[in-house]
Amino acid sequence: MMYYWHMGNMGLFGGIGMILFWGLFIWLIVWIVSQNKKQTEDPKSILKKRLAKGEISGDEYDKLVKKL
Repeated sequence: MMYYWHMGNMGLFGGIGMILFWGLFIWLIVWIVSQNKKQTEDPKSILKKRLAKGEISGDEYDKLVKKL
């Protein structure tokens, strides 16, 4: 005997709903991972970015690095 695995009578909207569900699920996982990366920046890299943007001077950068 052969057994077939199928979706049954889900119809057109059931298939679209499943695609939307998995798309949202994958998007949520990617979004959570990207948010975690943003929050784990170390203070020294933040200071480097501020120095590159011109928000702080080189002397201020050196002083703040020493404090860290």
